[in-house]
Amino acid sequence: MLKQNLILAFFGYLFLVPGKAFAIIQQPEDENNATVNSDLGEVNDDFQEYFFEALKQRGIENYSKSNEVLRKCLSIDDSKAVVYYEMAKNFYSLEEFEKAQPNFQKALDLKPKDENILRDYYENQIASVDYSSAIKILRELIKLDKKYREDLADLYILSDQYDSALLLIDSLDNQFGKNEYRTQLRRQIYARTNNTGAQIASLESAIADNPEEEQNYLNLIYVYSDEGKEEEAFKTAQDLLKSNPGSSLAHLALYKFYLNKNKVEEAMQSMQIVFKSEEIDAASKYKVLNDFLLYVNQNPEREAELMEVSQMLSNLENEPSLYRKLGEYYLKSDNKADALRYFEMGLKEDPTNFEMIKNTLILRIDMERFESARALAAEAKDIFPAQPIFYLLNGVALNKLKNYSEAVEILTFGLEFLIENPRMEANFYQQIAVSYAGMEDKERANEYNAKAIKILKEATK
Repeated sequence: MLKQNLILAFFGYLFLVPGKAFAIIQQPEDENNATVNSDLGEVNDDFQEYFFEALKQRGIENYSKSNEVLRKCLSIDDSKAVVYYEMAKNFYSLEEFEKAQPNFQKALDLKPKDENILRDYYENQIASVDYSSAIKILRELIKLDKKYREDLADLYILSDQYDSALLLIDSLDNQFGKNEYRTQLRRQIYARTNNTGAQIASLESAIADNPEEEQNYLNLIYVYSDEGKEEEAFKTAQDLLKSNPGSSLAHLALYKFYLNKNKVEEAMQSMQIVFKSEEIDAASKYKVLNDFLLYVNQNPEREAELMEVSQMLSNLENEPSLYRKLGEYYLKSDNKADALRYFEMGLKEDPTNFEMIKNTLILRIDMERFESARALAAEAKDIFPAQPIFYLLNGVALNKLKNYSEAVEILTFGLEFLIENPRMEANFYQQIAVSYAGMEDKERANEYNAKAIKILKEATK
């Protein structure tokens, strides 16, 4: 559990769940009483009644109420570590880590060698990003059980103590032999400290020890690529194919080298192998396609090949929203015509896709295709009757077509679905003002323009 939490910390997450599954809550009632009583010792009836009520409240996730009741326990007897421990766990569950800390400490003062208290206190300090305190607690845990030493290596990395982490990893490797987890930690340190020489040596050693492990080749390819050593990366990919002739992962690297060398046919062959591979995830396949999009952007004469591989990936992955990704790509390049073409192709495959409908509508209006925008917006309202954006876009298209009366009706109705979105509300009022201006009702037009201006001013305060 500690290791899992530290892995989450590497990716920047906080802990959203209690550190442990609290056995004291989950046991059958007779075992629960026996377990708790062994921690409570001799207590009076009121204390015990309050304590079990606190456990009950915790069991239904009413953590604040549980702590209220636990304070009543403390008013009777403040010498029980388990009361402070339960309070600390409640604060942890509420993500009030600073309030949990003194309660964990008080529980630990009363029971200084309790592994459960130490372990949960440690996780609380990790969650509050107090690595210095966490290290001190973890060292106490290691005195009780040496299995926590690997967690200490994790924590050294989190706190940027890379030399200490490497020394500990070396010690563990010497004592227990290498394992994949510590090898990954070592490489992470090399990456963080930009020690690419050590990282390359580590990966080359791993390849020599186990030439069938494809991931080591890929990692080495990525390191070489990041360092701009394209020829070394290309050779490593070829070495991977030699040792694993059927490897599709090798082509996950080779296609990019072929593109860089302008060898489009070889690149497409590698891309086809990647797309057909069941061991390569869809996200990686989309990255391959995006790289080809970038290439086609510089070499527009290759667009026919782009359509060919796009269609292949769409068919193989059964992912019609691929066209949305293509549309978004061209939209970022300010190529609205091609963006609209791909969004419309996507809609043929997936006519209820919210994002593609919205993007298609916006582009049709932007490119003055008002009648087709009006028709699509009307369909969108039927599919998503509570989405105000489609009422707004329908109103825009109707205004452009000079159907002012219908626009007012649609826009007014759409306002009913709007919740706490002042900018969109202002847009609605502006379009209603356009409608009334078109109907030569200047008084109503000014009224709605004034509403839009007021809302925008309040939104920018």
